[in-house]
Amino acid sequence: DNFQKIEPFYPRRDLSRPSQQLTYYHKKIKSGLGKDLINELNKDPLPILSTFFVPAYFAEYHGYKGKVYCIICDADVARAWAPYYSVKSQITYLVPNRRVKDRLELYGVKSNKILITGFPLPKENIGGVSQQIVKADLAARIYNLDPRGIYRRKYAHLIERYLSPDKNLKNPKRPLTITFAVGGAGAQRDIGIILLRRLQKHLKQGKVKLNLVAGVRNDVYIYFKNYLKSHGLESCANANIVYAKDKDQYFQVFNKILRKTDILWTKPSELTFYSALGLPIIMSEPIGYQEKYNRGWLVAIGAGIDSLNPEYVDEWLFDWLDSGWLAEAAMEGFLDAPRMGTYRIENIVLNNKVSEIDDVELL
Repeated sequence: DNFQKIEPFYPRRDLSRPSQQLTYYHKKIKSGLGKDLINELNKDPLPILSTFFVPAYFAEYHGYKGKVYCIICDADVARAWAPYYSVKSQITYLVPNRRVKDRLELYGVKSNKILITGFPLPKENIGGVSQQIVKADLAARIYNLDPRGIYRRKYAHLIERYLSPDKNLKNPKRPLTITFAVGGAGAQRDIGIILLRRLQKHLKQGKVKLNLVAGVRNDVYIYFKNYLKSHGLESCANANIVYAKDKDQYFQVFNKILRKTDILWTKPSELTFYSALGLPIIMSEPIGYQEKYNRGWLVAIGAGIDSLNPEYVDEWLFDWLDSGWLAEAAMEGFLDAPRMGTYRIENIVLNNKVSEIDDVELL
């Protein structure tokens, strides 16, 4: 884990010295890693838009002729995300919040090479500049997350200002829907089985729906499927496995499912930024420095809540719902997590227009 360590932000100081992780990649690139790729891409040097730092370093070190952009999708980053010679770098960083910009500056990246765009969320979950889709989805979600109406009564003016008058909020007529995402490596898949076991009665009664996200991992899909089959849940419409053989299909299915998801349960990975869609995040144990910092950010803005013992989820989850706590987390994410990154990034990369969040107050 020290390989990807993120140093404490305070006190502010020069953190430009390359880390062990960055030095490792720099030596590989210096020895020729990525050179053939860049030579090929230089035949038609379109802008490079990378969501990982290594391809961006390939491009810069091996003399790419086009512009190079690097998107960051986390709430804080390790030293490896800034180039080895950070002060001289011409890579343009597209970052989600002010904390990441400030962090990159501590690593030596020039301020004018860092643009705060917000999180790059799928357009089909937002609905354009008017954000009509995300607002409609959240309005339906608020009803399910606040069955006793406690949050809606207390914050009626806030809901009306950003979504709809409370009297217009309608019962979405679907079960409370939890989407459990195990992570790309299949980490914490056992929690999904615990949720199935502890919520089985509610699933069969149609009160709760559980989406188990296996992604493109066939082993995780089989793991979940075997449990459903052996426990009489294979034909239960409210126990659903989200799986696809390729990533394009998976993302389409996942984004569609999120529109009718009320709670996203995951470790605080890159899915952290889906809180901006008005999805309350129940966080399982973070893995590594990156996720610990993501967790801290979610807690700070009020959009994420640490999971209690999943063995008792059939007790504490419904207490949280009755209190309106999860409805509040949904609204906090919607209000405070910037979600228009995809549109701003398009303007920057495709239209060569600086499109940055004007007033980012949150770290």
